[in-house]
Amino acid sequence: MRKINILERIKGYKTISIIGMDKNVGKTTVLNYILNEARGKMSLGLTSIGRDGEDSDRVTYTEKPKIYIEKGTYVATSKQSLFNSDITKEIIKTTGINTPMGEVIITRALSDGYVELGGPSINSAMKNICHNLLECGSELVIVDGALSRKTLASPVVTEAAILSTGASLGKSINKVVDSTSYIVKLLSLERENDKKILELCREIIKSSKIGFIYKDKTIKCLDILTSLEASREICENLKEEVSHVVIKGIASDRLLGDIMKSTEKYKGITFLIEDGTKCFAERETFYKFQKQGGIIKVLNKISLVCITCNPKSPYGYEFDRHKFLDELRKNISLPVFDVVGGD
Repeated sequence: MRKINILERIKGYKTISIIGMDKNVGKTTVLNYILNEARGKMSLGLTSIGRDGEDSDRVTYTEKPKIYIEKGTYVATSKQSLFNSDITKEIIKTTGINTPMGEVIITRALSDGYVELGGPSINSAMKNICHNLLECGSELVIVDGALSRKTLASPVVTEAAILSTGASLGKSINKVVDSTSYIVKLLSLERENDKKILELCREIIKSSKIGFIYKDKTIKCLDILTSLEASREICENLKEEVSHVVIKGIASDRLLGDIMKSTEKYKGITFLIEDGTKCFAERETFYKFQKQGGIIKVLNKISLVCITCNPKSPYGYEFDRHKFLDELRKNISLPVFDVVGGD
């Protein structure tokens, strides 16, 4: 049976993000692998949330892999990062989007070489940059995510995502696998498919942070500033006639925990969040909420195409790469790749 590689899995998308469970999980290695596989086959656009591609890690002070691109690649990066890159380039356009390292500038590489990526930290600005890179002629835009910026996986920003995990999360293989499989579960939360419910959700989200959909398809919106600490208001409005609770913003660990402590009326009701990146509940809280009858679905489903793993940690230890790969594959239904080891 022929092996499917990462490039083949992402070819159908126009924009994709690489997000990391932590620092040093091999995101840049994954990016370089894709760049190498795509060489001569398709025109790529590159950018980053935050800064990436530096010579060394600013936390562990270990050497980091550099990002190597081929001639013809489009790059959206900050002015300072452009000075730190060694490619010959043609400036295509300025974006008017500023970062701490200067304005984001879109260039086309006129030579092969190393680049440093430095992009905005705001998702709306990143979506704008992706659009610009596609307009310039990129067939696929890759966004390199920064530390724990899992919100980058939101379908509002990119069409699909790759999740990178690795030994740097902790010394226990089982704990790293458990943490990774939980994040995969959150990012893969089931979408609400009822068209009428989705229509009502969009109506609620336009005007409120919290809303209720009743069984007769009427709605109620709450006038509150944030969803973070709205448990009391939610509990007070959980009537028998409620079918869905709509949350715009974060569904925090405290929010779900407080609801469970305050009432049992949440059981059987569907809580709708925008996408899986908006659920910030701890694993124990989330599973307890589900086990006791709470239902969490999303309005926009994330396309998580695969998982990559790095068995080496910069903190002086490493996992048995075969065991790490096997355990991840046992616990996660998505394809898992070890781009360092070649599996």
